[in-house]
Amino acid sequence: MEPVEILADQLRGMARAAIELLPQAVVALAVVIIVALLNKLGKMLMQRVLGRMRLRQSLKELLILLFSIVIWTTGIMIAAVILFPGLTPASILTGLGIGSVAIGFAFKDVFENFLAGIIILFRREMRIGDHIECEGIEGEVKHIAIRESHIRQTDGQLIIVPNSILFKNPVVIRTDKDHRRIRIICGVSYDTDVDAARDIISDAITPCDTVQQDAGPVQVFANEFGDSSVNFEVTWWAGSTPADVRRSRDQVVAGIKRALDNAGIEIPFPYRTLTFKEPLPLQSPKAD
Repeated sequence: MEPVEILADQLRGMARAAIELLPQAVVALAVVIIVALLNKLGKMLMQRVLGRMRLRQSLKELLILLFSIVIWTTGIMIAAVILFPGLTPASILTGLGIGSVAIGFAFKDVFENFLAGIIILFRREMRIGDHIECEGIEGEVKHIAIRESHIRQTDGQLIIVPNSILFKNPVVIRTDKDHRRIRIICGVSYDTDVDAARDIISDAITPCDTVQQDAGPVQVFANEFGDSSVNFEVTWWAGSTPADVRRSRDQVVAGIKRALDNAGIEIPFPYRTLTFKEPLPLQSPKAD
């Protein structure tokens, strides 16, 4: 046969196959359209239902996304079986399984962050607006997505953190409660009466409006003998945000300094006492 005739026979065979598949293609297309409508209707219903539940917005979006994936996967499998009768759901699932393994190895980090994000979204401890610290990253949680979280530092910079870091490492949530205990060390000279200094420091903290008296008592303990002073450990409760902590620390330190100055109690500078084995000769200045 001539090449032209061979090509014509192949084209006629392809045309006949296409015509034979036309009814299945129409039905498969109708299935896809129905799936699209069902997906849209299902998403609207889920949005209504989830809107009444007290869940994070990112978690609501995740549930809607998973629902959409399930609907589309099922619909595409049905359409593929209709279009190609030789396919079976078992063979499709087998192919998807093999493909999933290959994709899993290729995108290991992506899937790790995705799964970590799902677990983080179900946590109640870390919320939008919390101040956290993890692996040297500290700031306010602005957004929790599926694969990453957005942390705004106190200097205004935004850090995008992969969720696997927040999942695999310890996370300090500084604003888990509305108050936090603050600690400072205050030293007084060795010739000061310790009991009197303790009362003066405690009385200086009590009037500060940034100190939360209802969260816990102000505590002042003689802590150690320092190089130049008797050191007191001073603790009190204040707001938990970084701004609240800085504001309260400033007010308390200023109040203690003012009270000790008014009482004539010295906050000594560090000094050293030098001892020599041999007496040092002293020479008087020569008179002119």
